[in-house]
Amino acid sequence: MAGDPGSLLDGSVDHTVLDSTTEADLIAQQREDDAEAMRDMVQFARRVRRRMGLTQVEFARRIDVSHETIRNWEQGKRGPTGAARTLLRILDKAPEIALRVLG
Repeated sequence: MAGDPGSLLDGSVDHTVLDSTTEADLIAQQREDDAEAMRDMVQFARRVRRRMGLTQVEFARRIDVSHETIRNWEQGKRGPTGAARTLLRILDKAPEIALRVLG
């Protein structure tokens, strides 16, 4: 792992990588991180819904959001704010299933 610029396990930092990072690089990384987080949240919600044995409509009713919200989210059409709100609803309305999905 030593020498890997992404590794913090050995406590070293590759300053050449840090010094060459531009603001555009940071913005691109943030977008990539946001997209990855959205994919993870969508996958999590889908797993919770399936573990509960519910359709999108039934799941939406169970967590008290519109069916359109769940459908759009599973199709990747919801932004991070809407996804985060839905995720919080899942954790609030179906905590036992959510914990099992998380492992």
